[in-house]
Amino acid sequence: MEKNEEEWKLTLSPEQYRVLRQCGTEAPFTGKFVYHKEKGVYVCAGCGNVLFSSDTKYESGSGWPSFWEKADENSVETKIDTSHGMRRIEVICKNCGGHLGHVFDDGPNPTGLRYCINSAALDFRTEEEEE
Repeated sequence: MEKNEEEWKLTLSPEQYRVLRQCGTEAPFTGKFVYHKEKGVYVCAGCGNVLFSSDTKYESGSGWPSFWEKADENSVETKIDTSHGMRRIEVICKNCGGHLGHVFDDGPNPTGLRYCINSAALDFRTEEEEE
């Protein structure tokens, strides 16, 4: 998906732009999906790509929505992030390249992963909307 920065600024809120396009993060426990429990799928706020299922969401205590598995192989990709003096694994939307958050290896079974994702990078579709 190709958009220039001006197009992204027109289609995203300032907070979404800061997170998705400038690799920002929201403060912990402030995002709209931290405690969200509805059944459905979480999609990229930039392009609508299905990223995670509510079936894999769990309460990690980290302050960000957390998932133990991505929706499928076309959902996200990862790359090494050495910003801020740390070495982390960045999670990126495989469709539009938007920054979503980071993945850590301290999650629950069966994967042991914790996809720690910014609410600002997400939208949500209920099960009814997906049918």
